[in-house]
Amino acid sequence: METRKLKNKNMQGINQIIENIQNAQILLGDCLEKLKKIEDNSIQLIVTSPPYADQRSKTYGGINPDKYVDWFLPISEELQRVLKPDGTFILNIKEKVVEGERHTYILELILAMKKQGWLWTEEFIWHKKNCYPGKWPNRFRDSWERILQFNKTKKFAMYQEEVMVPMGNWAKSRLRNLSEIDKIRDNSKVGSGFGKNISNWIGRDLAYPSNVLHLATETSNKNHSATFPKELPSWFIKLFSQKGDIILDPFLGSGTTCIVALELERQSIGIELKEEYYNLALQNIQNFQNQQSKQLCLI
Repeated sequence: METRKLKNKNMQGINQIIENIQNAQILLGDCLEKLKKIEDNSIQLIVTSPPYADQRSKTYGGINPDKYVDWFLPISEELQRVLKPDGTFILNIKEKVVEGERHTYILELILAMKKQGWLWTEEFIWHKKNCYPGKWPNRFRDSWERILQFNKTKKFAMYQEEVMVPMGNWAKSRLRNLSEIDKIRDNSKVGSGFGKNISNWIGRDLAYPSNVLHLATETSNKNHSATFPKELPSWFIKLFSQKGDIILDPFLGSGTTCIVALELERQSIGIELKEEYYNLALQNIQNFQNQQSKQLCLI
């Protein structure tokens, strides 16, 4: 396998413990230890999905929900150190049910991370639009997961125009007959300070999206126990980074985040605990780069 060092100086100094692929570096081992090899304030965006409480026990051992916060806080402390001041941390996670009720470990984690110095800036919902049907005596099947956004400062890099969506059919009827109120800024009646001017959207083809992402779950990868769809990290990489920035996934799994980062012309670092998945991630990334090389040869 061809190995190359990334040009960015923030990536240097850790090459002796990782596999170098062009514009991606993959570390094998415990992320808490490997993160210590990464420089302060060097990562623009962190996108990851850690093992959920008491899940993936056959692969990652499982973490008891009562111990989850204590397990994750040392990791989030390292993530806070390596993240740039204007960077963003995106955490995909979901509560589990314990003895008939939702456990509160995620809520406890959010509060603990706030005490650690993180700003809980936003919460996105990943709606799994192809969720398999199911039912339990006291609940229905989960079809969504949390995606939490954390930042170090209130002023962070965000490129909203990169994720705009088509206006949709509603605009044709809604903008056809505007009232007088629609033509001026209509402030919120509850005193929130927010307002809207409907007429500003006349003639526009694109609008800003909501904080609900409607994405199908990944079904093509049969070699990993929990693979999120490429569209998920892609959306956040576009929103919170630019070409050449460094993207980090400390729970890399099969390599999805690094592959998407390469597609979008970003650099990336991935960390994976299990050697089986480490090798799988290397192979998936190498396969992607081989495909890219073949496409370039055909041009």
